[in-house]
Amino acid sequence: MARLKHKLSEPPLPPERGVKAATFRLLLDTAMTIIQESGHIPSVAEAAARSKVSRATAYRYFPSRSALVTAVIDSSLGPVRKLASANPNGRDRVHELFLQTFPRFKEFEAQLRAAAQLSLEQWGLERAGLLEEEPYRRGHRVRILEHAIEPLAPLMSPAVRNRLHHALSVVYGIEPYVILKDIWGLGDREVERTALWMADALIDAALRDAEQKPARRRPAKANGVRATVLAAKGG
Repeated sequence: MARLKHKLSEPPLPPERGVKAATFRLLLDTAMTIIQESGHIPSVAEAAARSKVSRATAYRYFPSRSALVTAVIDSSLGPVRKLASANPNGRDRVHELFLQTFPRFKEFEAQLRAAAQLSLEQWGLERAGLLEEEPYRRGHRVRILEHAIEPLAPLMSPAVRNRLHHALSVVYGIEPYVILKDIWGLGDREVERTALWMADALIDAALRDAEQKPARRRPAKANGVRATVLAAKGG
């Protein structure tokens, strides 16, 4: 199991039933709607005002923007995080993962961008010593991709496997949308195709690295005397 630098943010547990459950859902749906409509991350107070719920009540469910965004992303990507495949072919597993989950990334693109935005904002505040809420920590893709490439693990060294894991985590998620749509102006379908093409290229590179035999090391000459002795002996 890959080890992460930080513990991942976990969403607050929703009440099971009744008025509390309905209020929790109302606040969550309102936050998702605000993000979808305007692209910005609402404060808990803003979500409360639009939901016509008191601030005190809203903060009991979502004590910070981090908690609110964590719940938004969990609601958006919950099915993605539960995906599992029994396919014994690692490349096919990666294909399945990308083809099944990128349409959901497209559906909740605004929410995913908002989460990335919050993470970057808090990174700067934390470095400056100004962060006043618990940080939002992303990283569920690590476990998801680890499952996808599991059949490839026996074919390569741990170092190559880890490099493949790291590289795939760059092209799987909202990041390809940010770069390929905002900079290149690509459409959603072409973003998916390009991300899958990159994944294939990374798998090919990892398999090539795994097939290469390590070069034989030549013994270093300790000093001039050793070299002279070896030469005299024909070595």
